[in-house]
Amino acid sequence: MTDVKTLRVTLVKSMSGRLKSHRACVTGLGLRRMHHTVEVADTPANRGMVNQIHYLLEIEEA
Repeated sequence: MTDVKTLRVTLVKSMSGRLKSHRACVTGLGLRRMHHTVEVADTPANRGMVNQIHYLLEIEEA
């Protein structure tokens, strides 16, 4: 039984007026609207997306 680390990510700023690549990262993480929270696996790909749009997110290690 492996213990997969996760990140709890919440969108706290609006996506309007953002770069197309940043909007793609938001949807890639599964976030749909402001104040929506999702738990994603702590993988290098997800970390990269979170790092790119860190200014739009609130991040907690879960």
